[in-house]
Amino acid sequence: MNQKHQEDLAHIRSMMERSSRFISLSGLSGVFAGLSALIGGLYVYQLFKINGIEYFTDEHILLTGNLVSELFWIGVLILAFAFAFGIFFTIRKSRKYNLPIWTSATKKMLFNLAVPLAAGGIFCLALMYHGSYGFVAPSTLIFYGLALINAEKYTFSDVKYLGFCELLLGCISLFYIGYGLIFWILGFGILHILYGLVMFKKYK
Repeated sequence: MNQKHQEDLAHIRSMMERSSRFISLSGLSGVFAGLSALIGGLYVYQLFKINGIEYFTDEHILLTGNLVSELFWIGVLILAFAFAFGIFFTIRKSRKYNLPIWTSATKKMLFNLAVPLAAGGIFCLALMYHGSYGFVAPSTLIFYGLALINAEKYTFSDVKYLGFCELLLGCISLFYIGYGLIFWILGFGILHILYGLVMFKKYK
C-alpha cells in the first residue's frame, strides 16, 4: 500500500514538474552550442593571423572597421547555429519522451532568458558603436550568465550553475582586457560542452 502511495506521489510530482518547468532541454544542445563557439573562436584566431594580428604577442590590437564587421557576423552565425541545434535536440527529446514543448513554462523561461539577453545585446552594440571593443566579450559572458540564472526557475535547476560560471568568468575577464577571445572560448565553448555532457548523462 505504501509503495502505491509513493508511486502516486512520484507521478504527481512528475506532472507538476512538467507543467511548471521546461524539461525538454537536451544536454546535447549545450554540447553542440559549445562546439559551434569553439570552432568559431578558433576561426577568429586564424582570422586575426590572416590580418597580421599576433593575438598572444601584440600588446595593442587595432581592429579595422571591416574586421569588426566580420567578427560581428561570425558571432551572429555562431548564435544561429547554437539556436538551431537547441531547437533540433529539444524537438527530438520531446518526441522521444512525449513531452510538450510550447507550454506556459516554456514561454516564461524564454521571456526570463530574453530580457537580460536583449539588454546585453543592446549594451554590446553600444560598446561597439563607441569603439570599446575590449569590453564586448566580458559583457556577453556577464549578461548571458545573468540570463541563465534568471531563467533557471522555469527549467532544470542545474542551469543556474552554468549561469554563475559564465558570470564569474565574465567578471574576471573584465580585468584582462585584450584576452576576451580566450575567455569567450572558455565560457561559450568549453563550459557549454562540459555542462551539456553532464546534463546529457544526468537526464538522458
